[in-house]
Parts: sequence; C-alpha cells; structure tokens
Amino acid sequence: MNVSIIRYLLGYILKIEAILLLLPCLVSVLYGESNWIYFLITSCIGAALGFLLSHRKPDRTIFYLKEGCVTTSLGWIVLSLLGCLPFYLSGEIPSFTDALFETISGFTTTGASILSDVEALSRGMLFWRSFTHWIGGMGILVFLLAIIPLTGGSNINLMRAESTGPSVGKLVPKVRHTARILYIIYIGMTVVQMLLLLLGRMPLFDAVVTSFGTAGTGGFGIYNNSIAGYSPYIQWVVTIFMILFGINFNAYFLLFFGQFKSALSMEEVRYYLLTIFAASCVIFFNILSTVQNGFEALTQSAFQVASIISSTGFSTVDFDQWNTISKTILVCLMFIGACAGSTGGGMKVSRFVLVIKTIGKELSSYIYPRRVKKIKVDGKPVAHEVVRSVNVYFITFILVFVISLLLISLEGYDLVTNFTTVATLINNIGPGLAKVGPTQNFGFFSPLSKYVMMFDMLAGRLELFPVLILLHPSLWREFFGKIASKTRRETL
Repeated sequence: MNVSIIRYLLGYILKIEAILLLLPCLVSVLYGESNWIYFLITSCIGAALGFLLSHRKPDRTIFYLKEGCVTTSLGWIVLSLLGCLPFYLSGEIPSFTDALFETISGFTTTGASILSDVEALSRGMLFWRSFTHWIGGMGILVFLLAIIPLTGGSNINLMRAESTGPSVGKLVPKVRHTARILYIIYIGMTVVQMLLLLLGRMPLFDAVVTSFGTAGTGGFGIYNNSIAGYSPYIQWVVTIFMILFGINFNAYFLLFFGQFKSALSMEEVRYYLLTIFAASCVIFFNILSTVQNGFEALTQSAFQVASIISSTGFSTVDFDQWNTISKTILVCLMFIGACAGSTGGGMKVSRFVLVIKTIGKELSSYIYPRRVKKIKVDGKPVAHEVVRSVNVYFITFILVFVISLLLISLEGYDLVTNFTTVATLINNIGPGLAKVGPTQNFGFFSPLSKYVMMFDMLAGRLELFPVLILLHPSLWREFFGKIASKTRRETL
C-alpha cells in the first residue's frame, strides 16, 4: 500500500479545509460576532497539520482503488474532526460528540441535527454548518482532483471511491478535466438558485445558505421550521433545484455540449422523474382534504417528495402527521434516493433499475432456459461485474442496516423511531418519523448510538465499502508493516 500518497493527500485536504474555514470567519466578522477567532484558530491548526503531512512529496504517485478508498475514508474523517472544532471551541455546541455529529451530518449532506434550537446559533456558525453541505455535496476529493495534478497512477480511483452510484467514468479523457467540469456545473447551478431566491425577496444570507443546503442535498435550515416560513415561490424554487441536484451530472454534461438526445434517453433520469411524479400525485390526493386548497396540497406533496428522494431533508410541514400511506411512500423514497453521479443520497435509482432488470432476467430464464438475455441500460449491455457489485452492495447494505438497527434498539425506543433513524442516516436524508420527525432532533440519543449514527452517515455517503475497508484487519497489518519497514530502513 502506498502510504506516502495517502499522507500527502490527507495533508492537502486539511490545507483546503483551512482555507475554506476563512469564509465563515469572514461572515462572523461582517456580522460583528466574536466567534471569528475560533474559525481562525481552527484554520491555523488545519494549515499546520496539512503542511506537516504534505510538505514532503510522496516517493511514488501510483495508487489504486485500495489507496483511493483509504484516502477517501480517512479524508472525510479528518475533515469532520477539524470541522467540528469551531462548534466545540466556541461552546455553541458544548459536547464534542454532538459537535462531531453535527459536522459529519453536514459534510455527508445528511442534515440530521442534535440541536433543539437552530436559531440560537450565531451567523458564522450557521454559515459554516450549511457550507459543509456544499463542500461535501460534490466531494472534497473531486475538488482536490480539480486543482492539483496527480500523475503516474490511476487517479480515477479517488473519484470512484467518493462518487455516488454503481459505476463512475470519465466525462473527458483526463480525470482532472472531468473534476473541473463537474465543479463548474455545480457552482453554476448553485449561483442560479441563489439569484432566483433573491428574486423572491429572500434575504441574501438566507439565499446563500439555502442554496448551499439544496446544492449539496443536505437540508440544514437556519430556522426551526426549516423552509416553512418562506413564500410558495421560494418553496417551489427549492423544490425544483432539489430535483435538479438529484439528477446524474452526466446528463448536464451532455446537455452542455448539445447532446440532447443522449441526455434525454438516460433511463435512470426518466425513472427518477417518473417516481417523483407518481409519489407526488399519490400524496397530493391523500392530503388534499387536510389543507386549505389544491395548490397548497400540490406544493407540500411536491416539496416533500423532492426533499426526501433527493435526500435533501428540508421540510415545509410536519409530514409525520400525514396518513400511513403517505408516510410509507416517503420511507420508500428514502431507500430509492437520487440518481448515481448526483449530490443526492439513498441507494440510487440506477441500482434499483438494475435489480429489477436482473429479477426479470432470472424469471425469464425459468420460462426460456435456453435463451441468453443481456441486461441493458440506455440500450447498452451491462457488464456482469457491475451487476455483481450491485447485488453485493444490496446485501452489504442490509447487513449494515440490521446491525445498526440492533445497536440503536438497545436504548429501548419504539420501532418506528429506530427504523427510520437508521434509514434516514444511512441514506443521508435527515428527518425520519416519530421521535426523529421533521420537528424533532437526534439529541436525545446516547453517545454510543450517536457514534453508530456517525458511522452510518459516513458509510452511506461513501457507498459503504470505502468505510468498511478500514475495518479489515489485513489493511492495518499492511499499513503498519510498511511503517515498520520504512523505520528500519531509515535506522540502518
């Protein structure tokens, strides 16, 4: 294992975060808040650690999927450990466990909170809290690939380890250019949303942090009622952009270069939009009798469906009060999630499409045992390796889900609370039902349960395996073996 490249990249991640921490520091200064010093202190700590880790270039720049997974997992962990310090040092979140939970929830774009009164936070902390969504939405390593040249190895393994979905490819021949294109699209869509929110007379600060939360599909609100206090126009803008950020970014790339036919023919995007339409219609008719008029029912149903399937987690209503069928649909959408290659969470529409087609193929083999049938997506045959990886992902997901559910159930809360807690965190949604509903928070859980939840959020955001690989004993035997061997050589 190439330990030196892992060390080098972790150092760069810390230096990037140190620079990004200066933005909330500036916000605190502009609003006349005294806690700017905590952002500055944390930034200095990050810069110092980053310099120590990255000042010496790696012996070899070659790295493979193993190094990519380890770097990604450790990168997100150190990112969160450093990022939680302003909350903790300032005393605005006095518990280190709670500060770490809030930060991991931000970077993984989950949006679950331990705070009972969000409005008690300072402007600088609110900005940083939402900014973590935007940083984590596209991924810090994708940003790293966009700004620093890495040669001599298969650096697409970093992108594969961090990006969402069953498979990741290059939009253009060079990975660095692919990363830049993704960030150009990401930044452009964020800016457009900000401008549209400002047209709806949303305050500038609110427009910025709301756009961060929508772009990263995170859902941290700056008010206790989330988005409920804003006008229907603003709610519809947020609804549309939640849907847009849940679409595979490859579709935007194709549209940008005029390949409209290819973009519109993407099966995953069609099924994603069809699911949103169908779920919104069912919920619309189910809540129609409980609201003032049809437009309000349409606004609420479309908003919550878009919020859950895109894994954003904003809310305009306490959907825990809706009838059983509406809540069941929302729970199902938690698992389905957004498209692969988007900023959204969940298990991804593409995986469900492949599983359904695999089931269809298996049934067909019972009826026509001699027929050879290929699974196709977008008219192209899917490699057996991709189908196998999707099947393994589903099995692993179920195992992690069940183990997490059992651990959290030790606290003795009701099944709906426990089940939706794990479902909403491992799928990076945010709100659940019952005690973790849209008007509640996760602060009442014990520290042990919170660390299980933090693991689930990281595992869900990084598609399980990059995090699970850290638990493999052979990895650490190899790691410490490399360290010991290097130490012996230097001693001799």
